[in-house]
Amino acid sequence: MKTRRLGELEVSAIGMGCMGFTHAYGERPEENEAIRLVHKAFELGCTFFDTAEMYSYFKNEEFVGRALKGLPRDKVIISDKFWPTPLPGQDMPEGKLSEAGIRKDLEGSLRRLQTDYIDLYTEHQMDEGSEEQVAEVMGKLIREGKIRAWGQSSPSLEQIKKANAVTPITAIQSEYSMMERKWEKDVLPYCRKEGIGFVAFAPMANGFLSGKFNAKDTFAQNDLRTVITRFSKENMEANEPLLALVRRFAEQKKCTPAQIGLAWVLAYGDFIVPIPGMRKESRIVENLGAADIELTAGEYAALNAALARITIHGTRDGKDIARLGTVPKNVVR
Repeated sequence: MKTRRLGELEVSAIGMGCMGFTHAYGERPEENEAIRLVHKAFELGCTFFDTAEMYSYFKNEEFVGRALKGLPRDKVIISDKFWPTPLPGQDMPEGKLSEAGIRKDLEGSLRRLQTDYIDLYTEHQMDEGSEEQVAEVMGKLIREGKIRAWGQSSPSLEQIKKANAVTPITAIQSEYSMMERKWEKDVLPYCRKEGIGFVAFAPMANGFLSGKFNAKDTFAQNDLRTVITRFSKENMEANEPLLALVRRFAEQKKCTPAQIGLAWVLAYGDFIVPIPGMRKESRIVENLGAADIELTAGEYAALNAALARITIHGTRDGKDIARLGTVPKNVVR
């Protein structure tokens, strides 16, 4: 497996998003099988594993802690995220983003993950106006060795600049795929310029770019895709030209559509690391194999030129999803 750098952290070129092992995508594997799949990913060279306290309200962290316990700690990079407001069972009258609140939060995550430090600790959703305050606390935690690096999830350029001026940010984590490219306007160029890594979640647009779904598919009530408008019947039909494009390039490169989607994300720059979810061994082999699919400059330019002529229908906005009253319990990204 090729490696990339997120600041001072060396990670596998493709990481594993662990959210789906406990919720958000319907039926999931039994824990013993899920742990086997995490170990399989590690055997194939994946060293970067992403979780968050929000996922299943702490259960995902607990799972990741058990799954990684049998692997050498110095060979894995744990990416964890803290939520800016109290979650069920969290009593934090001092405020979640105060120094005391963040420290209490971190201690809980360390306990659940069964480790004494977190490699990359990320603010999961941005709280307007607290950027410098959070960054200052992150600096203290880094100096104390409780975390190695820190980041922000889905921030604006201004939020990145405010925080980065206080304690240098190692990585930004946001959705990035052929279907979500808004970060190319300002955030990605800034990250490249400042040496900040970018962790791309939903790099295959929640599985849409794999080409394995069609307008006739239905999703379980506890599946995140029930509230993502790109998976509505109308939008799936309208987005067929995008899938046709991806399939055509996959045929040319003798790989799968999913691998083209991941190779396209990787091609933007070596500071980007996608973290697809993968809950079957075949998907792990397929997705991690995308690290070996290199788009030439000409292929990348041709693909982008074709994408520019295609209108994307539907969205997937994490903040909007979090606000929707129809979202199944614990389905937040």
